[in-house]
Amino acid sequence: MEKQKTIQHKITLEGVGLHTGKKVKIEFLPASVNSGIFFVRRDLSSHPIIKADYYSVVDPEIFPRRTSVGENSVYIHTIEHLMAALHILGIDNLRIDIWGEEIPGMDGSAKDFVECLKKAGIVEQSLSRRYLSIKEPLWVQEEDASLCVLPYPSLRIAYTLKYNNPLINTDYLDINLDGKYETDIHQARTFCLEEEVKSLLEMGLGKGSNYENTLVVSSDKVVNNQLRVPNEFVKHKVLDLLGDLYLAGPLKGYVIAIRSGHNLNIKLVKRIKEYYRNITSGGVSSFGDFFPQKEEISVEEIMKILPHRYPFLLVDKILCLEPGKKAVGVKNVTINDYFFKGHFPSRPVMPGVLIIEAMAQVGGVLMLADQKNRGKLAYFMAADKVKFRKTVIPGDQLVIEVICGKIKTRTGVVYTKAFVRGKIVAEAELIFSLVDS
Repeated sequence: MEKQKTIQHKITLEGVGLHTGKKVKIEFLPASVNSGIFFVRRDLSSHPIIKADYYSVVDPEIFPRRTSVGENSVYIHTIEHLMAALHILGIDNLRIDIWGEEIPGMDGSAKDFVECLKKAGIVEQSLSRRYLSIKEPLWVQEEDASLCVLPYPSLRIAYTLKYNNPLINTDYLDINLDGKYETDIHQARTFCLEEEVKSLLEMGLGKGSNYENTLVVSSDKVVNNQLRVPNEFVKHKVLDLLGDLYLAGPLKGYVIAIRSGHNLNIKLVKRIKEYYRNITSGGVSSFGDFFPQKEEISVEEIMKILPHRYPFLLVDKILCLEPGKKAVGVKNVTINDYFFKGHFPSRPVMPGVLIIEAMAQVGGVLMLADQKNRGKLAYFMAADKVKFRKTVIPGDQLVIEVICGKIKTRTGVVYTKAFVRGKIVAEAELIFSLVDS
């Protein structure tokens, strides 16, 4: 079985953002198994953590001509070339500390990232790599551009490029990324048409771009530069696609792209997210390799354990955690909670099924924070002895107590109670099935 990978030791890169034009430093650090790729904004006092995944990716309509991730109005921009380097090298787990809001553009390709990460040493880890295998066709389209992924035993990409420019014109590339692929795609640089330059600058973009890190293409030549690899234009489009797809993690599927760019790439990533939700519906997965070393857990730390995000994350804090034994969590119920819009406008009451869901999420933290359950999914098998004793309304603080019952290799039982001001409002026994993800 192919193993997960990280780097051996810390290494630093510095450069200038292609769009912001600001100097920025990034530091790559090893990360434990199942951590995934995540950024830490070290330039901000709170050091917020942003996962590089399909939950945190930002709509390219908001930040055009690049791929960005963000949470709570904190962003990391232009991550696609770095993500492509990680995809090509097969690095699964990495912490990236960044002092700034944009990844340095370097030479406009993934070359410097690949060389830097190789210098840091790439090492195998103890657990097997987890692939998302596409089992049914997924498709997105915008006008004359399209992108689909079909079932396939490895990751294969076929890209058709078509530009209304005599130098770029039409090109085609077909590659199979089987975990060993690395030719010269990582050296392919970003490009734009000469007639686009003025409008991009007027949009506030390209402040750090120059003729060295961006190929400016006129009708008959590359301005003040030259191509350094064959088929560089289509190879860069594939590089961008590799970076964007890696937000969904390691994939197995046959990707067929026709004139796709970041907008369409991210639409496919979101479609893959929907597909993943469908095939794992009813389960709570271990979202990362974060195992708490303290009793109280913040909402940011909860999101390292659970995949849930607003508006479906129903736990604000864990007050007490004894892995394998007990957890106490809190949900602050406010009139701003989305479900009160329809339940009920004239008399807002928290739906009972969402109280059970909040209890299940605390149970999920309790079970998945245990190291022996790393990399597993917790599927709901049954809810037994469910009782609702009082209504929960805006202004209430829901305190949820979960106690472990019998936990076996494949199943687990937790006993849950929810309190408001010390009085029980709901209780239930929840039964999970534990399976490898």
